[in-house]
Amino acid sequence: MRRSHLAIVSIGLAWAVTATATYAQTTTSYDELAKSEAAANAENGKRVAPQKTIGNPTDEVSPAMQAMIGAPYPPHFNADPKTPAEWKELIDRRAKLAISGIPAMKEKLGVKVEETKIAGVHCFVVTPNKIPSDNRRRLLVHVHGGGYVFGPGEAALPEAIMMAGFGGFKVISVDYRMPPDFPYPAAMDDTMAVWKALTKTNDHRRMAIFGTSTGGAMTLAMVLRAKDEKLPRPAAIAPGTPWADIDKIGDSYADNEWVDNVLVTWDGWLGRAAKLYANGTDLKTPYLSPIYGDFKGFPPTILTSGTRDLFLSNTVRTHRKLRRAGVIADLNVYEGQSHAQYQFNVDAPETKEAFTDIAKFFDKYLEE
Repeated sequence: MRRSHLAIVSIGLAWAVTATATYAQTTTSYDELAKSEAAANAENGKRVAPQKTIGNPTDEVSPAMQAMIGAPYPPHFNADPKTPAEWKELIDRRAKLAISGIPAMKEKLGVKVEETKIAGVHCFVVTPNKIPSDNRRRLLVHVHGGGYVFGPGEAALPEAIMMAGFGGFKVISVDYRMPPDFPYPAAMDDTMAVWKALTKTNDHRRMAIFGTSTGGAMTLAMVLRAKDEKLPRPAAIAPGTPWADIDKIGDSYADNEWVDNVLVTWDGWLGRAAKLYANGTDLKTPYLSPIYGDFKGFPPTILTSGTRDLFLSNTVRTHRKLRRAGVIADLNVYEGQSHAQYQFNVDAPETKEAFTDIAKFFDKYLEE
């Protein structure tokens, strides 16, 4: 290879921090790489890709989001608790971190939080200090994420606070039971009990359900159960990057493995939590993996994900299945974001943008 070409390759590797993708072959020319990749992918079947380094995305992504996109893996990504006590220690440790930032978030976004019980289930009522007149009779139900194990109590509130603050809606956040003490179907039973009770005192045409990750999957599963149990359905839903297939199925489980710096890989704590929650139930059960349910008759839906999200395939599979079922479905995909990063920093402009888009969607489909 000519020295000038080697120099170009070296320079390219040096600016990998700002490039979209840089291949790691420092001694192979592009022509040689293209030839070897063509040979490796000559058969119909699995794709073979070269090792590569992925830098931060373009300047269209805010500095606040760039900082999250470029951050190292979380320390718990490969946690492997062996006992209920070890699970609880991990859950409590993560909960304390989430709870520590809630007072400042409430003050910044101008909301108040009150505890209550609905149908015997512990819940939080999140109310904006100022509610627009159009939203005064509207009500949102929030189902938090966390892999069915994380986010007990107040630790589940950040997303509900952001939706109330940015969107101007009153929100009921459900503190559903979770493993290791309460595996499937405890979480679904709790959320459905709350939904059933709320629809007795509120008009379902003025109600929506939203949640991210696990909460997104449960949002979808709640509509499936409402259909099956002949209950009122919400006027709209917002399942953010839903864990629609709890098993390791979908392109992005491979494509974005080790690229997503939030979930990182299904084979870490995530898959272990899936099995803990399922407790022996078939992972293709629609209330666990709603992608296998019937989406006909679903309300208008808005989905959110990112290009590096381990659950990107979950999200686009859900979007496509909704469209094929004749459902109104919007899909927002953010450049460079890993799993659910659109809600990790209240000061990032993408955060306000994401929640404002959801609020506008709800405003369009919820009756006043």
